[in-house]
Amino acid sequence: MNQTYLRTHSYRALQPGKRLIVLGAVHGNETCGTRAIERILPELDSGPIKLVRGSVTFVPVTNPLAYSKGQRAGDRNLNRNLRPTAEPQDYEDRIANALCPLLAEHDVLLDLHSFHTGGEPFAMIGPADNTGTLEPFSHAAEEEALALRLGPRRIVEGWLDTYAAGVKNRLQRSAPNQRAQMLSTDPSYGVGTTEYTRSQGGYAITLECGQHQDPKAPEVGYRAIRATLAQLGLVDEAPPPARTDIEFLRLAEVTDLHDPGDRFARAWASYDPLQAGELIGTRADGTEVRAPADGFIVFPNPAALPGNEWFYFAQRSTRPLRA
Repeated sequence: MNQTYLRTHSYRALQPGKRLIVLGAVHGNETCGTRAIERILPELDSGPIKLVRGSVTFVPVTNPLAYSKGQRAGDRNLNRNLRPTAEPQDYEDRIANALCPLLAEHDVLLDLHSFHTGGEPFAMIGPADNTGTLEPFSHAAEEEALALRLGPRRIVEGWLDTYAAGVKNRLQRSAPNQRAQMLSTDPSYGVGTTEYTRSQGGYAITLECGQHQDPKAPEVGYRAIRATLAQLGLVDEAPPPARTDIEFLRLAEVTDLHDPGDRFARAWASYDPLQAGELIGTRADGTEVRAPADGFIVFPNPAALPGNEWFYFAQRSTRPLRA
């Protein structure tokens, strides 16, 4: 795969409407979005899907270097510290310089991902409307309405708040000595594709379509694209009804791996329930890591590198969702 450019596919209807962008393979080993986009493109080209309003841009492989290696990152994680830079230091910086202006040109982002261990698909949304300094936002109702129609029953909030707290913990733990580690202690560490899109006035959803190798994950992504096209009025199709059986959770903490010898107490899957005080894992020095309260483990990663996210802790959210 050529690693010197981003391949995009754009469709513009003759009538005005929302500007949608769909990303696949922001992480190179998460290919369900790539497969879903590859299925959609010929349907737009040959007519089964008719774009009648607005525009849609597809990026099947957003990180070509990581994709060619079949791994999460090329030089570093593209979905952290995502921003343009005048002096790019690595491959992901150069991708960001092409990707960020592209995101800024669109109103809505659907970013298709998958995860390391087992578990059912889920959507991640941004904050409630606010005028704060961390992530000011004014499109929560539209974002929530879209999330309720993408298919998965589980919706998660609280990403950037959690990262802000996680960065403070990293700073307290040790002084970083490599660029990737320095980036992980930057206050902007939690900014990825969705956060950047919101910062440019749009709204965005990360859809985690399933485990990396789950053969059903590309279908989840495909159906989500179809639902998004309908919900935004880009096609003359009725959008799916909003799900009413939603489990709405909020990320509360992120816990890093400190040492290669850190071990989970068992093989966790995303959203396995936790009871307060339950043993999650043990550090290399024998320190036990236990659940701070009743909740759920999210994104447990037994292959995490020291200084990177080992797992997240989530609890039920009390924020009302709007369909």
